[in-house]
Amino acid sequence: MTRIIDLSVPIGEATLSPPSVNLGLKLTSYHRGPGFWQASKVEMLLHTGSHVDFSKHVQEDGETAADVVLDRVFGQALVVDLSFVEANHGITVADLETHAPEIRPGDIVLVRTDWTEKHWGDFPTYYMESPYCTPEAAQWLIDKGAKAVGFDCFSEYCARLPDFTSEDFIIHKIILENGAILMQQLTNFSQLPTGGVRFAFFAPFIKIVGAEGSPARFFALLD
Repeated sequence: MTRIIDLSVPIGEATLSPPSVNLGLKLTSYHRGPGFWQASKVEMLLHTGSHVDFSKHVQEDGETAADVVLDRVFGQALVVDLSFVEANHGITVADLETHAPEIRPGDIVLVRTDWTEKHWGDFPTYYMESPYCTPEAAQWLIDKGAKAVGFDCFSEYCARLPDFTSEDFIIHKIILENGAILMQQLTNFSQLPTGGVRFAFFAPFIKIVGAEGSPARFFALLD
């Protein structure tokens, strides 16, 4: 029997966006009587919780959520098991060369650290002490042909710093400017197979015109 593995974090009014903006989520509900009827408005950064980033995030003329077809974020995925890493670990090429299974062009690559499973909701620790990706490791994944890369940690070191510039946003630039998709704040990678086993992965997102990112409900299907 096929199992659905939910790879998304819950978000709510206690959730903070990355410290680069440090914006809380606000949910405002409206009601009508005499029975119960509710419609709600949400105010949040598009990069709060589990989300997909598009090249508009780092390029003025980049792709937005309405431009990206679902084939770019659906497909065969595999896990790079780095669950041994600790806080503030910079993921290196050596880590990937040692622990990554064979990556084929067009694969979706999920980088496992288990950080989100351990620390989601623990702000600011989640952002400020997370493992992160080094530029060389990001380029290695692109060179292997990954069409999308997902992290269960806060992958961009500079984004925890209050004074970073657009040019410092290097992990995003390497992945997005090379035509791949970046997926962030995923979870439950410990429930996925390792050792090069491929499985069906899906990242449906909201088709917002002009949006450089979008909330997503990531999930995998396991036989």
